[in-house]
Amino acid sequence: MPQVQIRPAVATDLPTLMEMDHSCASDYVWQMDLAQGEGQAGAAFREIRLPRSIQVAYPRPVARLADEWSRRAGMLVAATGAGLAGYVRLTEKVVPQTAWITDLAVAPRLRRQGVGAALVLAAQAWAAERGSRQAVLETTSTNIAGIRLAQKLGYEFCGYNDHYYLTQDIALFFGRALVFVV
Repeated sequence: MPQVQIRPAVATDLPTLMEMDHSCASDYVWQMDLAQGEGQAGAAFREIRLPRSIQVAYPRPVARLADEWSRRAGMLVAATGAGLAGYVRLTEKVVPQTAWITDLAVAPRLRRQGVGAALVLAAQAWAAERGSRQAVLETTSTNIAGIRLAQKLGYEFCGYNDHYYLTQDIALFFGRALVFVV
């Protein structure tokens, strides 16, 4: 893993973050199966391998990052000796005592090297310091790397919304309790 420093974002970081490639490739997706009957409904997800790799577009317009960055409760960036490596954005007060990790992006050249995990762990620490008791991480059903990172860090599937993103992709939510140090 490259030497990574996590710090709060500043306005001068935004142009570099917006230029970063936010898309990702995926060979797998979480496919949703709905079952509805009289008096009951259910949804099940299963990981399936795609016949070929797909390029997954980022579910939010990256151009709006500059307009929205200060409206989030927190935004942390990862910096290496070579520059900015990625960022995570958080929202509070969606659910009481819960920090919501809404965006997580890592520069393609530094993916699968621990930068995303470092950002999520820093986001958890940030949230715990502010009194959050749990964190929820959201990702698309096509972002298998994001899903696997959430699971690796102890997040458990806790819900979905199939009308959440403008891209029409299904939003998956993964949650975990935050550990407090007293």
